Amino acid sequence: MKALIIEDDPEIVESISLALQIRWPETKIISTHLGKKGIDLVESEAPDIIILDLGLPDISGFDVLKQVRSFSLAPIIILTVKADEADIVKGLEWGADDYIVKPCGQLELLARVKARIRDKGGLVKEAPISYGSLRFNPSTHQLLIGGKEIKLTTIEAHIIHSLMKNASHVATYASLAEEVWGEDYPGSIDSLRVHIRRLRAKVEADPSQPQLILTKAGIGYFLAKPDNI
Repeated sequence: MKALIIEDDPEIVESISLALQIRWPETKIISTHLGKKGIDLVESEAPDIIILDLGLPDISGFDVLKQVRSFSLAPIIILTVKADEADIVKGLEWGADDYIVKPCGQLELLARVKARIRDKGGLVKEAPISYGSLRFNPSTHQLLIGGKEIKLTTIEAHIIHSLMKNASHVATYASLAEEVWGEDYPGSIDSLRVHIRRLRAKVEADPSQPQLILTKAGIGYFLAKPDNI
């Protein structure tokens, strides 16, 4: 595996590098503290995973994200102190595959890297599934609601896939975390809530009063009955 770290704090670079090399000893680490250099390295090195800070000394990490997405599909995990939901939404909409707020535990980081590498390795080879007016194709991540196509991020696709596969009962927070990141970890519930809010904004007529993706307090999420959607 080849990992590119675009981060201006050398201690964080060292910590990430150590964690990756302990988990995957064969990992080749490439790093830079400059956004423009990072863009060049994506093109020249073709990394398997990119870990990107937003607060860089030369250009914004958002600009790096936008430019990289113009020519590369490499998985990008944003790792930043910016915790505002507006920044999280912007990062995901501009093409990041995941968004982590610092400080971040090593187990969480490794779980997310593993999940995004898994996604790069190949889409799920399953037949399309239907539930009420919903039709989802796991191989293409295409979601249709009453014939209307909804564009999903990779994580949103994993969530809707899990909810539809388990439509007869509640998908617990732990099971959803395992579907998205390969394992549950401290803080996964808060991350899921952000992605559920984004997903509801795309599929609900009124996200503040969801009628499709419902919450079972303290347990998880489930889909409304087929005759209601």
